Amino acid sequence: MRHLLTLFELSPDEIHRVFAISKELKEKFQHGIREPILRGYSLALLFEKPSLRTRVSFEAAMTHLGGNALFLGADVGWGQRESAADFSLVLSQYVDTVVCRTTAHARIEELAKYCTVPVINGLTDAAHPCQALADLFTLDEIHGPLAGKRLAYIGDANNVARSLAVCCGKLGVELAIASPKQYSFDRAFLDRLAGEVPDVKLLQTEDPREAVRGAVGVYTDVWTSMGQEAEAAVRKEVLAAYQVNPSLMEHAPEGAVFLHCLPARRGEEVTDEVIDGHYSAVIIQAANRMHVQKGLLAWILNAID
Repeated sequence: MRHLLTLFELSPDEIHRVFAISKELKEKFQHGIREPILRGYSLALLFEKPSLRTRVSFEAAMTHLGGNALFLGADVGWGQRESAADFSLVLSQYVDTVVCRTTAHARIEELAKYCTVPVINGLTDAAHPCQALADLFTLDEIHGPLAGKRLAYIGDANNVARSLAVCCGKLGVELAIASPKQYSFDRAFLDRLAGEVPDVKLLQTEDPREAVRGAVGVYTDVWTSMGQEAEAAVRKEVLAAYQVNPSLMEHAPEGAVFLHCLPARRGEEVTDEVIDGHYSAVIIQAANRMHVQKGLLAWILNAID
């Protein structure tokens, strides 16, 4: 039984295996084939944060694979009416896996400590592994084998950026991240990344143009994540020079695609000309959340050979 709380927990071979299953299931889906390989399985979606892509993509994935998903909001009383151990152990009796979307990463670690079924991170303040898997899967679809290529990330080094750094490092992709110093990776994360992914190729710069040179993908995210609203004005001012716009995309090679985990704040981290333009792969990227999560569910539940 495996949990997926961060991508540090997956080996390169396991990531490639999830991608291979995802590709197979996506191709079948595109030909109208929805094999019920998870018939009779139940997935709990334990969410403390709002969601479109994570919730709907997991619910749809389970439906396509023959299983069902249960959305659990505040009414179940997680962390309020009973101990974490009691909650987790009881929930594990009813479902086959849990996707958790919460605030502090310590919350999902506590849940996984007591759950006797796999727990998958649907987003915490520290990591967004399902998003990063879908992102690299998308780049692989568009640009072929990724080893030796560069992905540029522009802006705040947040949970998405951290998961991208780990996934890129494990797949031999260079991550070039352009951030102001105060919004770059912290030392604790960098030390862990170097220790657990020793072959990682990471370029940190304050110059977005340097980051996008040679990159097959240019990625950004909102400057102010959920829970950081009090910092919004300061972040908007500091990060103004890190907008992804046509001028910045001119410094990337021909064929480079634009990526965003969405929702986007148009006119802030990205302009309409980019997110709606020929560069953009954001809809393919969003669709692949569902396909890659199918592969992840099939893999983590040992439902496919």
